[in-house]
Formats: sequence, structure tokens, C-alpha cells
Amino acid sequence: MQSSPHLPGTTLTTLVRRFGAGEPLSCEPVAQGLLNRGYRLSTTRGRFFLKHHLDGDSGAPARIEHQHRVTERLGDVGLPVVPPFRDTAGRTVAVVAGGCYALHPWVDGRHRDGGELSRAQSRRLGALLGLVHVRLGQVITAAPGAGRAGEPAAGPAAESAAEPGAEPSADPEDTFALIGELLARIRARPRRDCFDELAEHRLRERRALLRRHAHRRPPAGTEPVAGWVHGDFHPFNLLYRNREPAEPVAIVDWDRLAVRPRAEEAVRAAAIFFLRPDGALDLAKIRAYAAAYRAATGAGADEMAAAVHRVWWERLNDFWMLRWRYRLRDRRTDPQFPAAAALVVWWTDRYPAVRDAFCR
Repeated sequence: MQSSPHLPGTTLTTLVRRFGAGEPLSCEPVAQGLLNRGYRLSTTRGRFFLKHHLDGDSGAPARIEHQHRVTERLGDVGLPVVPPFRDTAGRTVAVVAGGCYALHPWVDGRHRDGGELSRAQSRRLGALLGLVHVRLGQVITAAPGAGRAGEPAAGPAAESAAEPGAEPSADPEDTFALIGELLARIRARPRRDCFDELAEHRLRERRALLRRHAHRRPPAGTEPVAGWVHGDFHPFNLLYRNREPAEPVAIVDWDRLAVRPRAEEAVRAAAIFFLRPDGALDLAKIRAYAAAYRAATGAGADEMAAAVHRVWWERLNDFWMLRWRYRLRDRRTDPQFPAAAALVVWWTDRYPAVRDAFCR
């Protein structure tokens, strides 16, 4: 068997045997990111998804196992999740050669963005995310040894390693400084391509927009209700069945499970799912999605409006894709930039309509 360049054969063999999954036959990379790598693994006992968690600090195994316990409980209450297998010692995380690994069942399915969803499917998507938020609060609160949000885990039974519920809104002065830095990096390039030209245009455009709207920075104390959230709910973390009816079969990648404003996750997810290539949002589908989310969670119009405003402000001040390209020389997000950058302008011009789609 040929091993992956990121996964030595000795490591793979040790992992498969530790999880009692037979003998490895093939191992192919299927996903790569800053938080993890994924492999489609075939063994003498079937097909699996092997996940390599790249966040390797000393607390990583306990934090990952906490996520695993949460997904197990979510599965027990009927949500479409894929909890991992336990190894021969009863643990869901195996540490081999300094790396943290988990083995999950393989799920046949595919990703769908909002353009592939009908209005009825958009409604069910909003209801699903709302149910995730409700059930997370229930299964973590009910967990043995759970403590207050923000307290560190105190042992194997502790389930409450939460992050702060809300972060301060972006400071426009910091954003102006970042825009200046990114413009300088672009202008210093010996050869500029069409992406560089677009990036410079959008940076200058955004600086002008921010100057006009800097007074609209969300004040402290206006954050929506905080609760446990998936943390990274978007099309690549949701699998749909390959057959009809095409319904969600698995919510994956719970690495960013945390306490955050719930409604902000709903707005942020919609801005990814329902973003069109030209930078516009499909407001009809968002209206159906948001109505179902509000019904599932009890979120009111004020909570949703505050979330819309904070996410709009976040987008107005955000240049993470350009930071990846120009600071890290990582171009994986380049294809996403044109639509995401255009969205900020589109959203600003149609702010009342976007707010109403989420709130009414």
C-alpha cells in the first residue's frame, strides 16, 4: 500500500490496528486545511474517514475528545452527525508520532451550496441549524461534570471548555492600517496579475466605504444571545445524500465548537450558503431559512437584527483571504475572493432589505 506523503505508513498501520479496523489497503487525501487533514481509508474491514487534527498543543486531545462526546450526544437525540470510533483503550483520539487522529465511519454524500437548494430545502436548512443550537445547549448542559461556560475542563468528565461568548467588534482604525499594509504588499510585487488588480480595487473601495460608515460600529453590549454553536457551519461541513430526497446526512468538522452569539452563526452561514457568484445574496431563500431558524430557536427580530449588523460590520472590516495570499502566500481562498468582496458592497447598498430578510 502507498501511504500519503503527510501520513507515513508506520503511523497509518499503528492507527488502523489501534482502532481495530483491520489492515490498511489504501489511503487517499480528501481534504486539507489549517485545522485538519482528511483521508479516505480503505481497510480489510471497510471504508473510513481518518482525520488528522493539526492543532497539536498539549490540550488538543482533551479538547477533541470533548467535541467527540458532544457529537455522540447529538447523534443520540437524532441529529445527523458522524461520531468517531473508539480505540482499543476506549478513547476517540489516538496520539501517534506526536499527531492527533480520529477515525470516523465513511459517509457517502456530497456538498450543496444554496444555489442547489430549493426554497423548501433552504427552510429545512434553517430549521436544522436552529435545532443544532437548541440541542447543543441541552446535551452540554446535561453532561456529567459540566460547569459554567468559560471554565477549563477539570478532568475526563468535564464538558464545558468554552470560549468567551462574544468578541469586540472590529476597530476601523486597525482596518485602515491593515488596508495600508496590504496595498503596500500588492504595489511592491514585481509582477502583478488580474487578482492583484482586483484586490487593489476592492481595498481602495472598502477604505472609502469604511470611512463613510465608521460611525456604525456596533457598540459593546449589543451582542445577540450567546450559546453553544458549531462554529464553522457552511456548505463544505454539511453532506447531503446522493439520492433523493436530497436531505442532510452529516454535519462534520466540529473543531470550532464554542460559546458564541447563536444568531451570528445563523447569519454568517446564510451569507456563505446563499452567496451568488456576482456577490449578491438570494434573499428569498434567506427569508425561508431565517424564518425556520427563528421558529426553531425562538430568536426574536431584535436578536436577528443585531446579528445582521455585527456580521455586516465584520465583513466590512475583514480581509482574511487577502491576508492568506499576501502574508502567508497561501492562495487556496483566491477563488472565493471576488464574490465575497463584491458582497460587502452589495450588502451595504441593500442593508435594510438584508436585515428584513432575516427578521421578518
